[in-house]
Amino acid sequence: VQLQASGGGLVQAGDSLRLSCAASGRTFSSYVMGWFRQAPGKEREFVGRISWNGGGTYYADSVQGRFAISRDNVKNTVYLQMNTLKPEDTGVYYCAAARPDGSTLYRTMSKYNYWGQGTLVTVSS
Repeated sequence: VQLQASGGGLVQAGDSLRLSCAASGRTFSSYVMGWFRQAPGKEREFVGRISWNGGGTYYADSVQGRFAISRDNVKNTVYLQMNTLKPEDTGVYYCAAARPDGSTLYRTMSKYNYWGQGTLVTVSS
C-alpha cells in the first residue's frame, strides 16, 4: 500500500482544514487507517484512527471534538477534517495504514505497516 497525504497549508487559529490521504492497492478497505502528527522538535504523536469499514473512530484527547476522520473505500481515500484549529496543532501530518490484528486502539506507531510522506499544517495565532 502506498499512501499520499495532501491538503496541508497555512491557516489562522479557528479555521478549518481537511487533509486527504490517497492510497494505492486493492486492499485499502481492509486496513485500519490512522493519522499522526509531528510538531517541530517533538516526537510523532497519534491523532486518530478509523476502522476498516469506517464504523469506528478513536481520537487523541487533544483533538477529540475538533477533528473527525472519515474514509471512502471506493475512492481509496481517508480524510482528516480539522476544525477550530489551534497553533499547537501545527506540524507535519502523516497518514498510516495498519493490518487489523484484533487490537482496538491502534494508537502506537508500531501498529502501522505503511506510512505516507506527510503534509505540513501551520496554524498561526
